[in-house]
Parts: sequence; C-alpha cells; structure tokens
Amino acid sequence: MKISLNWLKQYIDIDLSPDQIAGELTMLGLEVESIDHQTDPFDGIVVARVESREQHPDADKLSVCQVFDGQGTRQIVCGARNFSPGDKVPLILPGHSLPPKNEDDKPFVIKVGKLRGVESQGMMCSGTELGLTDDSAGLMILDAQAEPGTPLSKFLGRSSGDVIFDLETTPNRPDWNSFIGIARELSAKLNLPLKVPATDLPDGGEPSASGLVDVRIDAPELCPRYSARIVRNVKVGPSPSWLVERLESIGIRSINNVVDVTNFVMMETGQP
Repeated sequence: MKISLNWLKQYIDIDLSPDQIAGELTMLGLEVESIDHQTDPFDGIVVARVESREQHPDADKLSVCQVFDGQGTRQIVCGARNFSPGDKVPLILPGHSLPPKNEDDKPFVIKVGKLRGVESQGMMCSGTELGLTDDSAGLMILDAQAEPGTPLSKFLGRSSGDVIFDLETTPNRPDWNSFIGIARELSAKLNLPLKVPATDLPDGGEPSASGLVDVRIDAPELCPRYSARIVRNVKVGPSPSWLVERLESIGIRSINNVVDVTNFVMMETGQP
C-alpha cells in the first residue's frame, strides 16, 4: 500500500517529519517498508511568453525566438511550428533537466549552447517532452492567462515534491487500505482532527435510481448494504492535473476522468 504524504495531508494536518511519521505508523502496527523522497519533476521549468519569432539565418526548419521568462528576455532557438508571438509555453531554464521517461534514464540537462551558429538560452517544451501528453506535433501551448515566470508545477496545480510511504498492511485490517483509514489511525494516535470530505447529494429533480437500476445482494452476511445512484451528463475525457498527480504518485496510471475518479475514491475510502 503506497501512501502519498501530500495526499494524506488532505485528511489530517500532520506536521511531523517523514521519519517521525514512519515511527508513528510503526507503533500502530503498520510496517513501513520504504520511504521515497520525490523531487519536483518540473524543477526549473516555468511559464514563458513568446515575444517574437524570426527565421533562423542558417536553418530552414529553425526559428530564433525572444522569450520572456518572468525575469527577463532570453533567446531560444526552436524547431516547432505550432506557436506564434504572444503564446505562453513551458520553458526549461539552463542547468535543469527534462523529466526522465524511465527511472533508469540519465537526466538530459539543458545548457546554453549554439544551434547552427545562433545561441540558445534554454528550451521551449512539448507536452511529450514533459511526459504530460502524447502529442509531439509541437510546443505545449498553455492558457493565455498564465503568468510568465510561474513554476510549471504551480501552474499545473501539482506539488513541488512529495514523500511516498510503502506500507505493509495485514489482512485483518482492511481499513488500512485507504487514505482515510490511515489518517484515522494517525488522528487517534496523535490526537489530531480527522478531515473527512463532505458529500453533497442534493435530492429532487432527478428520477429515483430504483426506477432505472436494480441492486441485489446475494451475500447479506458479507455485504449488508449496497447503494446505487444515477449520474447524468458525464463527458469522458482527460482528468484534471491534480487528479492525475494523486494517482500517479502511488503508481496508478491515469486513463480518463471516469476511471480515474473511481480509482481515486477507492484509494481514498477503501470502497471500490
């Protein structure tokens, strides 16, 4: 059972170090197999605004751009074609590396260098290079309201780092197979309030689920109650970045918003 500290803090205001939390979990009977300190995969990548774009003097497929990074203007040589002056794009600053595609990959560090004789002071990125999309047709164009200089992690609503606990749970404690279950244990142990998300299920205006679906419990001694609710006007599509981050932090791949929110609730409550 993998637990993200950032995700856990949604349910309990815990201000202990990762090692102290591991000690508390151990005293509760939860074996901590490992603690993984994760850094920001987008460190050194900021929102930037393209100020101008001109043809490279010695390369037909390259452009020479002036780009504002929130602090100043820097020159970037770029091969993409899908952008115009005024567009907001991710910019990786010199000295920083692209997120690795695989754990064994060596970091690809961006340096100030020359491309066909013209200096380039960073790199504008595609969604594929950042591991965010499969679209490699050009640069990742960000929202027009994005503020230049904003760290990409902050713009995406992602955390700048996390700590992942790998826990060994026991079969007699299925309540430990959820974030709320772990938070409840720590809440009791540390005398801290437990913050369970409120659910707002308004009544009226919709047909009763009983008129559209039947629920039959074949083993009431194992499952005394099961309920169903109809959800309408759902459009299947990509999940918001915060949801993708939550799931990926514990090793669950994002599929789409419907699958992802189902997995999210399962990990949150322990109920599939």
